Amino acid sequence: MSQDLKQYADIIEQLKPMVNEPEFNQVLLQTASDVPKEKRFLIKMEVKRLAKPCMRTIDLRGHVDGKCKKYVHDGRSHYMDDVAVDKFEEQLRVFGRYTYGVYEAVQNTENNFRLMREKELAQERADKENPELKKRSAILEQFKVPTVNLLDYRQRNTERMNFAVAVEIFNAENRSVRGLSVDISLEGLQIKLSKDSFFEKGETLFIYFRGLESEFAMDKKNGIAYKLVKIITKNDVNYLALQRDKTHPSPAFDKFLETFIHGNKRRYKVNMTNTIEAITSKTCEQYFSPRSPTLPVFIDVVNETLVPRYAMVNEVNRETVQYWKDEEDNCRLNFLLTQERLTRLLNKSDEVREIFVFSFTHLHTDKVYFYSASYEELLQKEVLFRVFLGFGSRKASWRVFKITLTDMDPEQAHIPLSIPDSVGNKVKKLNTPPSARLMSKLKNLRYLAHITDVTSVTGQETYNELKFNRDNLSHLRIFGHPRNRAASNIHIVRFKYEEQRIESRYQLRTQIEARFNGESTVHRGISEDISVHGLGLRVELAKDYKGSLEGRVEVAFPRLQEIANNFDVMHLQYEIIYHNVEKNILHLKTATGDEGKSARNFFEELIKKNKANLKIDNDEEEVPGMGQALRCINARNATSLSFLMSKEGVRYTPQACIVGKQDERITTLTTQYAERGKVNLEFLFRDRKQDSPFVQSGIKAVKLENMPLRQELFISFDASQKEPRMAIIPRYSHKFESNEQRRAFIREAMVRGQFVAIHVMLTTTGKPDLTMLQTEINYVTMYAMHRARELEKKMWSIAACSHLVDVTDEVLIRYGFTMQDITANKTLKSAVQPKAVVNNA
Repeated sequence: MSQDLKQYADIIEQLKPMVNEPEFNQVLLQTASDVPKEKRFLIKMEVKRLAKPCMRTIDLRGHVDGKCKKYVHDGRSHYMDDVAVDKFEEQLRVFGRYTYGVYEAVQNTENNFRLMREKELAQERADKENPELKKRSAILEQFKVPTVNLLDYRQRNTERMNFAVAVEIFNAENRSVRGLSVDISLEGLQIKLSKDSFFEKGETLFIYFRGLESEFAMDKKNGIAYKLVKIITKNDVNYLALQRDKTHPSPAFDKFLETFIHGNKRRYKVNMTNTIEAITSKTCEQYFSPRSPTLPVFIDVVNETLVPRYAMVNEVNRETVQYWKDEEDNCRLNFLLTQERLTRLLNKSDEVREIFVFSFTHLHTDKVYFYSASYEELLQKEVLFRVFLGFGSRKASWRVFKITLTDMDPEQAHIPLSIPDSVGNKVKKLNTPPSARLMSKLKNLRYLAHITDVTSVTGQETYNELKFNRDNLSHLRIFGHPRNRAASNIHIVRFKYEEQRIESRYQLRTQIEARFNGESTVHRGISEDISVHGLGLRVELAKDYKGSLEGRVEVAFPRLQEIANNFDVMHLQYEIIYHNVEKNILHLKTATGDEGKSARNFFEELIKKNKANLKIDNDEEEVPGMGQALRCINARNATSLSFLMSKEGVRYTPQACIVGKQDERITTLTTQYAERGKVNLEFLFRDRKQDSPFVQSGIKAVKLENMPLRQELFISFDASQKEPRMAIIPRYSHKFESNEQRRAFIREAMVRGQFVAIHVMLTTTGKPDLTMLQTEINYVTMYAMHRARELEKKMWSIAACSHLVDVTDEVLIRYGFTMQDITANKTLKSAVQPKAVVNNA
C-alpha cells in the first residue's frame, strides 16, 4: 500500500469484504463520503487490486520470529508460522479466496523481521531528533502496567467465532450504516464501524448480513434483531457489542448460524479473548492469594449482630493469627474484632471503612493478657492516648493493625470457567455451582474484614518518645480483654493449594535432641512435622527452656541416624522463627546457605522415598469446597493495591496490577499518570539508580530469609503538576535521619497538596497450580497454540509480589498531627479524580 493511502487504511479494511458485491460503489460512497473524489478513486483501485487472485506461494522461513510449518491451500504449499496462518485464514474469509490482499497481509505480521527493522529504524530516527524524550518515555513506559480484576471475567454461554463479513445496520427510524462483523455467536455479535454511529445503548437494531446472502436467503424486509449492549471506542474505531433480541425470533437464521459455526470454527478460529482474560486473571490470583500478608475474616449477620465466622490463613498472614493465640493455643481474634469496632466500621461510608488498632500483650503467671485500642477509643482522654501508646510501644509484643470492612456476596464463591458448557462434559462439570450444603454455610456471610499488620520499627520508636506518668498505668485496664470471655468461634481455613504452592509438610513423630546457640546442654523432645526447608519443622520440648530462643539451634535425630547411612543427621542446623509462650513448641527453618544444606538434602531424600507412607499435615475442610469458595470471595474483594513482578536479567519489573476497592489515595497516585486500564508505578522505583534500591535489593533479602520485607514510603503529592516526577515526590522512611525531618516532610507535603504514607510489603511467589488453569489452557492450545505458549511463558516468569497499604492516617497520628489535620489531608484528594481502572475488554 502506498504512503498516500495508508491514512485511509480503516476505510480500505471496511471495503474489502464488499469488493465483489453489486453495491460496492454505493458502500464506497457511504464509507468514504468525507474523502476527496480523486482519493476515493485511488481507494477503489487499491481495493480492486487487493481482491485480484494471487498465484504466488508464501515462504516465511527465516523472515519471521516464529517456527514455520507447511500449510497447503488449494493444492499450493506455503510455509508459515502460527501468527501468519491466523492472518492468512482471517484474510481468506474477508476476500473469499486467495488474493494479493491475503498475500500482502501475511507479509506484514507484527513478528516479521522486515517490519520489525523498519519500526526500529523509524524509532531511531525519532530518537535522534529528540534523544531526551526517548529516554524519559522508555523509563515511564517500563513502569506502566495493566490492571487485572481478580476472577472477574466474562463467561460465555455459547462459543464465539471470529468472523469478518459485511453488514448493514438499521435502527427503528430506518437510518442505516455499513460495518464489518468482528465475531459472532448464537447469542451475540460484535461489529466494527470506521466512524461514529448515531445508535444509542439499549435500542433494537436490525442487522443485514450482506456478506452471507449467497449462503443464507436473508429476509429482505426484516433484518436479524439485536439489542445494542455497549459501544466501545478503540483507536478512533467504534465497536458495537450486540445481543440477540429474543422478542424478534428468527428460527431459520438460528439453525443456519448453529450449523455454520459448528462447521467453520476451526477454519475461522474461535474467539478466545475472554478465555485469555480468564487465564491472566486466575494466574494473578494464584500469585496473590497464597502470599498475601492481609488476613481475611468472613462475617455473618445474625439478628443484626456481626459475627466473625471464618479466617483464611496462608504462610504469610498466619503470623497475625499466631499473635492472637493465648498460652492454650486458643484463637482470640474476637479481642481485635470487637462488636463495637465492627459496628463503627459498618457505620462509616463505604470508601472509608477502616480503623487502626494498637495492641500489646502482657505475660503474668504464664498467662497471656491482651490489650488493644483503636485511635478513636484513645481519643476519649489525653491520658489514655499517652499511657497506652507510650507504655505499649515499649513492649516486644507491640503491634499496629489496619482493619477494613467491605461488603461481599456469597454468590461470589462460584467461579465458572470462561468456556461454555457445550464444549464438553468436563467443562460442564467444572461450571457446576457450589453444592447446596456449602452454600448453606455461606448464605449469611455479608461482610469481609481485612486485617493487616502494619507495624513499623520507626513507628514503634516514635511512640516510645511519648512521655507518660507511670501512676496512670491503671487506666490501661479499660483496654484489657477479660480472660473469662469465650474464645473466638472463628474457624481457621487454609488457602486451597497453599501447601503445594509453598511447601508440603508431613507428619513425622520421632525423638530429637536440640542445642541452642552453641550451648552444651542437650534438650530432648519430639518432632511433629517436617518439610525440606522453610517453616516445616516443629519441635516440642520435654521441659521448659529458660534461655534465649533467638538465633541458631542444632537438631539431632538419633532414631533416624540409625537408618540414614548416607547422611549425618546429628548436627543439622536450623534457625528459630517462632516459639509459644511456654517455650515448649518451636517452629524452625533450615539455616541459609551451605550450613542448612545437610538438613535440606536429607529431608528431600526422606520425603521423596517415603512420600506414599508419610501423611500430609493438612487441616480438613468443614465442608468440601469451603477453602476454594472463601478464596474466590476474598480475591473478588481485595481492598489494597498489589502488583506482580517478573525478573528480567538482574532487574525485577512490574507486569500486572491488582487494584483494591479501598485505599483511594493509592489508586489516585497510580492511575493519575497512566492510560485507562493501567497504573504507573514509576514512583516506587524512583530510587533505582541508588546503590541499594528498595525493591531490587529487598526481593533478594526476601528470598534469603523466606520472610516478607516491609518498609514505609512517604509521598508528597501535588495533583496540579503535569509531570509525574514533579507531582509525586517519594522518600522511604528509613532514608530520613530523624523524626523532625519526617515531620517537616509531612508538613510541606500537606501545604503543597497531599501527604500519603504507604506500607510497602515485598513477598516472593510460589509456583502456579496448573490444575486450576489446565482446561482453559488446553482450550486456547486447540485454536492458537502460540498464544497458549505465550501465556505459559509469562505465567512462569512471575517471581515476586508487592502489596501497598495506605497507612497515611496512622503515620499522621504517630507524628502528632490532629484529627483536623487528618481530615483536611483526606479532602485534598478531591483535587483530582482517579481514572477508571477497569478494562473494557
